Amino acid sequence: MPLELPDDARDEAIEAIKSYAEEHFDEPIGNLAAGGLLAFFLAEIAPSVYNQAVRDAQTRLQVGVSELDVDLQETEFPASRRRR
Repeated sequence: MPLELPDDARDEAIEAIKSYAEEHFDEPIGNLAAGGLLAFFLAEIAPSVYNQAVRDAQTRLQVGVSELDVDLQETEFPASRRRR
C-alpha cells in the first residue's frame, strides 16, 4: 500500500524540500521537482521508516502487556494478610 500524505502535509513537505535544496545546494528547485522528490521518498524510503515505527510500536505494546500484572495487580484479601 503506497504511503500518502494529506494535502496540507504534502504541501508543507514540498516547501521543506524546496527550502532544503536552496539552503544546501545553493540552487532553488520548483514545486514540480520537489513534488517528484517527495513522491520518490514516499515510494522508496518511507516504507522502511513506517515498518520500523510499526516494529517499535509492537515492541512497546509487548513490553506494556508483559508488565500489566506488575502495574495493575491488586493484593487479594489484604485484611487477612495483615492478621498473619
